[in-house]
Amino acid sequence: MKLSKSICLLPLLAASAFAQSAPPAWSAGGIDFGGLVDGYYNFNFAHPVSQNNGYRNFDFKANQFSLNMVKLSASHDADPVGFRLDLGFGKAFDAINSVDPVGRGGNDYIEQAYVTLKPAKGNGLTFDFGKFVTSAGAEVIETHANFNYSRSLLFAWAIPYYHFGARVSKPFGNWTAGVQVLNGWNNVQDNNSGKTLGLTSAYVTPKVSHFMNYYVGPEHALGAVGGTRHLFDTTLAASPSDKVSLYLNLDYGLDKNKITQKGDSWYGIAGAIKYSPTAWFSVSPRLEEFIDDKGYATGTIQKLKEFTFTAELKHSKGFLTRAEYRRDWSNKAVFEHGNEPGSVKNQNTILVGIIAYFGK
Repeated sequence: MKLSKSICLLPLLAASAFAQSAPPAWSAGGIDFGGLVDGYYNFNFAHPVSQNNGYRNFDFKANQFSLNMVKLSASHDADPVGFRLDLGFGKAFDAINSVDPVGRGGNDYIEQAYVTLKPAKGNGLTFDFGKFVTSAGAEVIETHANFNYSRSLLFAWAIPYYHFGARVSKPFGNWTAGVQVLNGWNNVQDNNSGKTLGLTSAYVTPKVSHFMNYYVGPEHALGAVGGTRHLFDTTLAASPSDKVSLYLNLDYGLDKNKITQKGDSWYGIAGAIKYSPTAWFSVSPRLEEFIDDKGYATGTIQKLKEFTFTAELKHSKGFLTRAEYRRDWSNKAVFEHGNEPGSVKNQNTILVGIIAYFGK
């Protein structure tokens, strides 16, 4: 199941330093360009024969060098009409678009593609139409805008990547409210006749911010025995000082059966801290638990947990390296050890990632 998000501004709290140190966007004819190159080496101590890390998102491949993402963005701020187009390829783009139920096709290389209308007298009212990343979650698709290199279990298993449809948002002082009408989760072309409704809320101040998102709608293919899917997502973020940022993210999902009215649920909690003693170095521990009590999300009834510790070096504007240790564990033997899949209850990995980026 399943990322620059619309109203989800959490990365900005942790990444004001990113914005200051990133090279500016290239501009031509009123269009701003940005981009990034993101790759890594991952080592799994269990030496899985499949060379795959279990339950990971984007840092899938073990014991090898991998290209996570190459991306190029073009945008024009609404005046009153604008647009955004994000194109790219790599393992991340493969993962994002592979879950579309109607197939991939030309969608393979598109992260976002939408037009924006912002009326001059609308007092901040903004309307978008097209394909855009979800507002849910505490992390985004672009690695450098997160605390850690690897994505959380909640990012991987609790929320969607993107939507196709229309959204509108309106600021009221520090609070911004939004409504979205969508084809569904991770699909450009709808797989049923219903629509998903998204309600978003963002209260943002310099020190503390709170985000809430609720998605509800039919997500099963026509003819399937399925009911309504619900997702409640909330994140509390804080930046008590220039050196410390933190967040706490909670997700709860429910997919109801229209016959029994009972449902499959999944839920979890994640928290992370970013401490930057200098302008060029930071550390970020993260701890979380994800409970898949019916096996709906991961395919196994289990309780997954993970701990990640990330160290970051900013070498120059728009260029950084991250070194990361991560331990995942479950109450079930679901991880691969050597040539024995599903034989152990944990996996340990180390990773080094390099990211170069510019613009927005």
